Amino acid sequence: MKIGRVLLSTLAGVTVGLGINCIAMAATWDMPTPYPDKTFHTENIAAFANEVAEATGGELKINIHSAGSLFKHPEIKNAVRGGQVPIGEFFLSLLSNENPVFGADSQPFLATNYDEAKSLWEAQRPIVTTLLDKEGLMPLFSVPWPPQGLYTKKEIKTVADLKGIKFRAYNATLELFANKIGAAPTQVEVPDIPQAFTTGRVEAMVTSPSTGANSKAWDFVTHYTDIQAWLPKNIVVVSKKAFRKLDKKTQDVVLEAAKAAEVRGWEMSKKETAEKTAILKENGIVVVTPSAELMAGLKEIGAEMTVDWKASAGAEGAELLKVYQGK
Repeated sequence: MKIGRVLLSTLAGVTVGLGINCIAMAATWDMPTPYPDKTFHTENIAAFANEVAEATGGELKINIHSAGSLFKHPEIKNAVRGGQVPIGEFFLSLLSNENPVFGADSQPFLATNYDEAKSLWEAQRPIVTTLLDKEGLMPLFSVPWPPQGLYTKKEIKTVADLKGIKFRAYNATLELFANKIGAAPTQVEVPDIPQAFTTGRVEAMVTSPSTGANSKAWDFVTHYTDIQAWLPKNIVVVSKKAFRKLDKKTQDVVLEAAKAAEVRGWEMSKKETAEKTAILKENGIVVVTPSAELMAGLKEIGAEMTVDWKASAGAEGAELLKVYQGK
């Protein structure tokens, strides 16, 4: 009887142990993102999360907290780094104050179409990966916004027309750009754009057709000038510590889903450009082809900023430009 009780006790312990192991294998990741559900970036991430859940049989679930509902945009990267959440999305060039290489894709007129943006990311990715690795982070995928255009309350024919205008900025590069064109930069996150224009905090912005349409820009501006200034990217990163806790099979699922999300996201961005520009037109915004004089002035400023950026980015920036420009 005693032997039987010991055996039953042992079996019970093994069963409990197995139960605990099974529970430990399943994981739920909370994922903060800065943009609303209907933004194509968020839709792409939702597809990524669904693919991971399906391929793992529900063993890894990613709960998306969109529109800055869990952490505000500037807080997301450090929330992942600090272990508050295992995964998150943010605008890559927000980190340009940490290292200028993070802001390469927001350098005005350095890459102004999808082919150039892809080449720039291929040059930027290894350096970004190394920098993030030092902070315990790993990039999973990156997707560009459509080419950035100029939203204003009047027609802009030359750079001089922008002088003194209150200008929305979302990173250090755009603040510098605003200063160089003689505008007054003001930091405003996407969810706050309509209120910022309504209250007079800003009068102009450079952003994508996506953000313009999603923010219903026709309620507060009249003109969209298609200057195609740059194609900035969002990036999704994961904590290496959290990633290492996954078994090899689940890790492979995450990496494959991330690879698919990057390919899908770039195609979504291209489609978004045409669709959202059409929506701007349909709602009464005057879509303008920029004048030669305006573009000449803007590109001159862009060239100056690239020279300054290269100097501040040091050897890493020089290497990036060398790879990107094929020199």
